[in-house]
Amino acid sequence: MSEQGSAGEAERLWQEAAATGELVLLDGFHALKHALRFGADVRLAVAEDPGAVRALARELAPDVEADVARLVRRAPLGGLLARVHPTGVAALAVRPDREAGRAALARLPRRAPVVVLDNPRNLGNVGAVVRLAAGFGATGVVTRGDLDPWHPNVVRAGAGLHYATTVDRVTLDTLPPGPLYALDPEGADIRALTLPDDALLAFGSERHGISPELRARADHLVSLPMRPQVSSYNLATSVAMALFHWGGPHPAQDPAQA
Repeated sequence: MSEQGSAGEAERLWQEAAATGELVLLDGFHALKHALRFGADVRLAVAEDPGAVRALARELAPDVEADVARLVRRAPLGGLLARVHPTGVAALAVRPDREAGRAALARLPRRAPVVVLDNPRNLGNVGAVVRLAAGFGATGVVTRGDLDPWHPNVVRAGAGLHYATTVDRVTLDTLPPGPLYALDPEGADIRALTLPDDALLAFGSERHGISPELRARADHLVSLPMRPQVSSYNLATSVAMALFHWGGPHPAQDPAQA
């Protein structure tokens, strides 16, 4: 098959797969790299210059170089995506099974907390939190409210690390088990507390903070140290501070298995 024909076939396959609405867009090399590292079922990857993407894998992620080389096909990205990532590659992957994810969140004892985002509004912030949770080995990130934590812009901001932890949307009634620590300016200073491994660490929206109903459910109200007259931290910064205080993954623990 000619290169032009091969590109046309890849474009057709992409359009057919994307039309199902059942696959996750992995936008950029780092999203593809992380998804492969953490076991994602990647169905197709496309690039304007597959050779450049293979070279990138050889340089930055030799552990998944063979998978990238097997998956990537030439296709005109401008006709497939609203915007093209600077690394010049995109992929489609299967979203993890939701029931299996919820079972993992509900399983006790837990070796790491679950991050709860209460009515978040900013897609980029949620993606940054997923990235932090994956790095710290958190059991998962769950959101309450209308925002879809698997929105393409969230996955983009999370650099594909949705596959390194459990990410789901829940209601107040379907929160995972465990003591609920809600971040609130009126709470006890976090530096005086020890956060247990099975904690739910709840963070409010960027503008309104913790909702009254979640605050009422909290077992503990916790505050972060903050200079007077400073109104708030960025959501991802708050999550990072709380997870750092918790302590991170146990020695020899694989964060993906937290």
